[in-house]
Amino acid sequence: MPTSLAQNSTPPIHVLVAGASRGIGLALCAQLLARKEVGQLWALARHSDTPELAELGRQHAGRLQTISLDALDEAALAVFSGELQARGIKLSLLVSCIGLLQGEGARAEKSLSQVSLESLHASFQHNAFAPLLLLKHCLPLLRGNHPCQIAMLSARVGSIGDNRLGGWYSYRASKAALNQLLRCASIELARLNPQSCVLSLHPGTTDTALSRPFQANVAADKLFSPAFAASQLLLVLAGKTPADSGSFWSWDGQPIEW
Repeated sequence: MPTSLAQNSTPPIHVLVAGASRGIGLALCAQLLARKEVGQLWALARHSDTPELAELGRQHAGRLQTISLDALDEAALAVFSGELQARGIKLSLLVSCIGLLQGEGARAEKSLSQVSLESLHASFQHNAFAPLLLLKHCLPLLRGNHPCQIAMLSARVGSIGDNRLGGWYSYRASKAALNQLLRCASIELARLNPQSCVLSLHPGTTDTALSRPFQANVAADKLFSPAFAASQLLLVLAGKTPADSGSFWSWDGQPIEW
């Protein structure tokens, strides 16, 4: 288990996890709250009033704040960020687990004939636009000169250089867009906070609702539990410094080509 979440940060640190109500996001919340260095964790989700988050709140009284918030709602994001700014909060770690492969208009297309404007819109909104809007409104909580990491779940299928199978047009393109957006953000953050580190992370194929319809051809040893994926991502984060900002990494610590 990594010894530090943000290199050279001084505990207690403040952490935000978006997409926190299930899957990897929920597992990250549990593992982060198990660390004494985490003083406060904000768990954001469209519906944060889940039994799992409530139980974490009981186990870690006063250290977990659950917020029901849609990251596509800029007004709500501005209010949330403003409240933390008013308290002088600075984030040491921001993790976005927001993402959508299929459903709510999105579709995992197998061919061009299945592509639709509705699916493109839904995929880009959830996989690229929502994480970026979250980062935009949290920027005042990250700028300065304190160690901080921004990690967002991308996907290996978003790699253009690694694409040899095709398909999944909307999802692949939206994750590639997220990677480019984060690359841009890393350049700006380097000016606004020299101790920042912005990363795209591939968690591997994880046994969640997102991947469940597509697990038939996944080898048993390549299908990870949310807890395993979360622990691996924290290991990757522990080894990254501002010199790595703007890069793309797999759950096993290996770089992924753009």
